[in-house]
Formats: sequence, structure tokens, C-alpha cells
Amino acid sequence: MIFYFTGTGNSLWVARRLSIEFDEPMASIAALLEEEREEYVCPLREEERIFFVFPVHSWGPAVLVRRFIERLRLTGYRQQAVYSVCTCGDESGYTSRRMRDWLNRNDIRLTAGYSVTMPNNYILLPGFTVDSKELEQQKLCDAEKRVTAIVDAIRQQRTEGLDERGTWPGVKSYLIYPLFAHVAVGRNSFRATDKCISCGLCERICPTGTIKLSKQGRPVWSDTCVQCVACIHRCPVHAIEYGNETVKKGRYHHPDLK
Repeated sequence: MIFYFTGTGNSLWVARRLSIEFDEPMASIAALLEEEREEYVCPLREEERIFFVFPVHSWGPAVLVRRFIERLRLTGYRQQAVYSVCTCGDESGYTSRRMRDWLNRNDIRLTAGYSVTMPNNYILLPGFTVDSKELEQQKLCDAEKRVTAIVDAIRQQRTEGLDERGTWPGVKSYLIYPLFAHVAVGRNSFRATDKCISCGLCERICPTGTIKLSKQGRPVWSDTCVQCVACIHRCPVHAIEYGNETVKKGRYHHPDLK
């Protein structure tokens, strides 16, 4: 089983690749959480592999991933292989260790954690923007090779060497990430400009139900945002901004995401 969460399509692309390679079904974490169950029960086959595929947000797993793990119950779990595969703009910090700790609390053992460097998409703060088109294409090309290497490592039962932690991973994942999860999540400065065509796409793709269209057909954001940045990047007419910080910044979503 492949549990995945995606905002701009990078993690969805990885999840689809793994689904093909290992013949495992996919389940959207966002869609499951929309059901608002107290517990999510997943029966496992004896030889089934379990994957968690998700983006890195500020050197840690996307917030919805933790919410899901806390409610997940794997029936028939007998130490089947469990993998964490995260997508990141440049480095993942100790994201895999955070996943290991959360899964351990649920009596699930993480077999290995991997990361795939993909085009940057976080643009909500000063100093953060999308990659140049040249770098974007290079990262997409390298990602193909990286996923192939991860697939080979899993089949050969190798667990190390495919996780780009970067510099100061402990500081970033155990100090900065908790601050991000506490301060940034739930608060936002998103707004729709006059370019808005009231297509409703932002409302449909929002994984937390944060966005609703007003009577005038304009999106309105509540305080449940987790900064997945899906709305701002996938707006077909670039009508969404984050305060004034994103006005002159580019947009990105994976080219395979329709």
C-alpha cells in the first residue's frame, strides 16, 4: 500500500512510479483524512510493502502525514517492510527520523527512509522562490534516476545512502520544523486578485477544506491551512497571492499533473 500526500504533484509522481514498480495500490492521505474517522484501518497482506510518500515542509514531513499516522492502524502487521519516501527542494534534514519516531509510537517499524530532490515550490517567505527553468528540468531528470536507485535499493534490501539530509539536519528538523508546524500552520495571508475567474479549482484541490468560494465566486481561506501551496501554484490564471511576498515570483507544478 502506498499512502501519499501531494501539493504540487511531485510526491504524486513518485507515488505513481513506486505503484508501478511494486504493484502496490495508492491511497490519498488527504482524501482519507476528509472522512474524519477516529481510526483508519488498513489490512495488510503477508508480503505487502507499505510506503509513505510526501513532501518535506521546512525540513520535516507535511503536517497532514503526522495527523494520518496518529490514526492509522495496520491489521495483519507482522513487521512487513515500511518505507518513507519524501520529496524536497534541496535537502530533507532528519525527515526520515521524524517519521521513524512517529511510526514507532504506533508500533510500526520504519525499514528505511529515502528522499528525492525535486523542483522547489515554497515561495511564501522572503528568500524562497521557484527554480529556474533550466534547474527545474535538471532536477526532474535527476529525479528519474533517483527513483530508479530507490527501487533498486528496496529490491536489494539496502537501507542507506539515498537520503539528502544536508547541513545541520538536527537543527533544521528538531528546532525549525516544530516552529513551522506551530506558527505557520493555520495562519495564512492568501488572497485572490482580480485575475480570478471563479473556476473553483483551488477549493476542489485544497486538502484541508480551507478554501471556500464566496457568493461572489472568490476563494476565501479559513484558519486550517497547512501551507501545502497547492492553491497558489495550480491556479490556472495565477490569481492567488500570499500577501505581497509572491507577487513577482514564479509558479510550479509537476508537468505530469493535469
